[in-house]
Amino acid sequence: MTYQELLELGTKSLEQAQENDAELDAWYLLEYVSGMQRAAYYLHMKEEAEADLVTRYRELIERRQAHEPLQYITGHQEFMGLDFCVTPAVLIPRQDTETLVEQVQDRLQEGDRILDMCTGSGCILISLLHAKPGCRGTGVDISPEALAVAQENASRLQVEADWVCSDLFAGVTGQYDIIVSNPPYIATAELQTLMPEVIRHEPVGALDGQEDGLYFYRSICAEAPAHLSVGGWLFFEIGYDQAEAVSQLMREAGFGEIAVIQDYCGKDRVVKGCL
Repeated sequence: MTYQELLELGTKSLEQAQENDAELDAWYLLEYVSGMQRAAYYLHMKEEAEADLVTRYRELIERRQAHEPLQYITGHQEFMGLDFCVTPAVLIPRQDTETLVEQVQDRLQEGDRILDMCTGSGCILISLLHAKPGCRGTGVDISPEALAVAQENASRLQVEADWVCSDLFAGVTGQYDIIVSNPPYIATAELQTLMPEVIRHEPVGALDGQEDGLYFYRSICAEAPAHLSVGGWLFFEIGYDQAEAVSQLMREAGFGEIAVIQDYCGKDRVVKGCL
């Protein structure tokens, strides 16, 4: 089977599975198993692919047909221009979250101490420290498996940070200038409405915001002031319909200068406030 035939097979298989980006995903998987860039593919597309490559490609296409996210299959996702490792222990970094990082980045000053609550893959904290190497940071997550991924990403991207396994602030000490969080915020009843790629494969614990989706916002708002320096900032990623509720929780916790920021699709994405 030639490389061209292999790509056509992959595309057709994913179209039959009703994958929206069938052609693109089929290409990414071929690029992943073969190591060929587009230019090399066009030079060699009529050549026969080695048997073991064909077998491996078919296996990966079958996984994608079963709605396993492409990022878990390849083990990588780009975020803020950086290459992050991802496993099923962590949520896949999404472009929406770049709005949160950009907002924090605009506020950061040399030497600031950052706490990233519910850090997951570490993409938020690592991106911030990569852009602002004069700052210091701590990533917190309840999942040891997630923290292992975050530590691996920090090592690969040559970023120094501290990592704490903790149920929210239970194991956190010290004061910070900025606390940032992209916590679980999907209401439990809504989880089953998510795309198969999400609900079947991504960690439910990183999605489930409990009954109304606001559990973690309440907890973090209540405890964050004890860990923020005077004038410190709290930044949240939110669901598109949670801006008013989260803003009110922040006001009740004593935060001021509260603002809601929209993402590039025009949806409410970030709420921030100053202590």
